[in-house]
Amino acid sequence: MCTRWPFTFYFLQYAASATLAPFLVLYYQEIGFTGVQIGLLAGITPLITFLSAPVWTRLADRTGRHRVLMSLSMLLSIAMMALFPFCPTFASVMAISIPLNVFLAPMTPFADNATMFMLGERRSMYGRVRLGGTIGYGLAAAFAGLLVSQFGLKSAFWGCAGLFALAFLASLRFVHGDASPRPGRDDAASLRVMLLDPHWIPFIVIAFSGGLALASFNYLFPYMRELGAPESMMGLSLTIGTVVEVPVLFYAHRLIRRFSSSTVLWFAMSVTVARLFLFALNTRPELVLVIQILNGATFALMWVAGVAYANEHAPPGLSTTSQGVFSAMVNGIGVAVGGFIGGPLLERLGGRGLYLVFGAIVLGILAVVALVQKSSSRRDAPLPSS
Repeated sequence: MCTRWPFTFYFLQYAASATLAPFLVLYYQEIGFTGVQIGLLAGITPLITFLSAPVWTRLADRTGRHRVLMSLSMLLSIAMMALFPFCPTFASVMAISIPLNVFLAPMTPFADNATMFMLGERRSMYGRVRLGGTIGYGLAAAFAGLLVSQFGLKSAFWGCAGLFALAFLASLRFVHGDASPRPGRDDAASLRVMLLDPHWIPFIVIAFSGGLALASFNYLFPYMRELGAPESMMGLSLTIGTVVEVPVLFYAHRLIRRFSSSTVLWFAMSVTVARLFLFALNTRPELVLVIQILNGATFALMWVAGVAYANEHAPPGLSTTSQGVFSAMVNGIGVAVGGFIGGPLLERLGGRGLYLVFGAIVLGILAVVALVQKSSSRRDAPLPSS
């Protein structure tokens, strides 16, 4: 089945993200928000994603109306994004951020599930399709800096909305799989079984830690500003981080086939911890560009492995829901908690202290999960024969 439309969608979706996301904290600082206010905005809005993404995706699985619900959520997101710059106060920004994140929440799970269905027996090639997002992010990041420098930070919101509008047109060509409704009672029972599955409990905790790490990288530009980096170097850091994702995503299917999605996920999170600590130890702005080389083996590889793992362990009829749960743990509660603590940490400890704390927290979570899994495997092992 043709995959150029998912590739195009990811290209436009992540181009939209590159146009706005790196400048969001700078925009909040520009309009006078405090560290606590920035942390609250960075935390509560993705928390809405955590609560709403599974609702959207479960509704789609139950009703079979994936296309209608995805289109509705995207159109409402575009409208909210275009209105965002007209909200100058903290209260008004909070008021529009909440519905915006409700509508944005299911976009990626819907797209990931449709892509996996359209790939069919070639699901392991998801990374190559997702590569469209990396290319879009890298190209847009270079132009976003020019856009903002020429027209101001508010223009990032309108650029983002325009690219999302193009992504909406591409999403109309998605094939979402079985469109027949599923009984709600069986669906709810399957969801409980999925969330209590021994394979899923450590997976969602690791996904949460990935969200924490992702939230910390939203403070990359303020961190670089503290180190004395010019805006041109900030843009270059995004370009480097994007370029190194290309070979990783292109060959990710080989890694997953050879080592399993679980192993690749653990590797990606290990590199993420190393990257956080390197940022904490660094004192020179030019070395940020070197550390950014690790980006290919962090979030992009974690996401590909996570999508593959969620698809492999999804109960029948809950493939979209499984992607929604994974996305909610990363982009929802993980980013939310990271946002809540990130703003105050940046204000009190600076960028290096922020990355040190995040590195320690993510390392601690992974260590606990590893110990629990090791203890569980020993407990489940057969007793030696006498």
